[in-house]
Amino acid sequence: MTSAGGTQRGRRRTLFLVTALAVGMFGFGFALVPLYGLLCEVTGTQSLEERAKVAAAREPQAAGAVDESRWVTVKLDTTIQPDLPWRITPMERKVRVHPGETRRVDFIAENRSGATITGQALPSIAPFQAGAFFSKLECFCFTRQTLEGNETRTMPLLFTVSPGLPPEIGSLTLSYSVMRVPDSQPLAANP
Repeated sequence: MTSAGGTQRGRRRTLFLVTALAVGMFGFGFALVPLYGLLCEVTGTQSLEERAKVAAAREPQAAGAVDESRWVTVKLDTTIQPDLPWRITPMERKVRVHPGETRRVDFIAENRSGATITGQALPSIAPFQAGAFFSKLECFCFTRQTLEGNETRTMPLLFTVSPGLPPEIGSLTLSYSVMRVPDSQPLAANP
């Protein structure tokens, strides 16, 4: 049998541990805010605060403002998956635009095989901070593209760079990774 003193000590210890756990959880809740900011910074994602800043920076673009005092160089690049016998090249590899200006660049796509093939272009922007300020208004990457055997086609890209682009970013690269899409593959899978 346990004595009354031992039971009392056990209760105090349990109370101490539960209190320490509650205080630790409360402190961890406060630590999550800077940890979330650090995680967003390390992974390259935007925090809610940064998203609000980006949305505010895009406001001048909606008004149609063009910043003619500044130039931004946009480099265009394509990478084709090895099993896709296509060639896609921009007619201009590098263009200079004023922020807020709408610009069109055509890409030439060529199916170098005799078979009909469907492909999809996946875009990415570098540096990643510029991605929020680059808008594709019309792009061949929005849909899958099917080219007949030995077909050559001009595919447009219509874009704008927001005047809110941070001044330290003077150039950016728009890269397309183009991959083969099986014709039988559904557009969207429903779980």
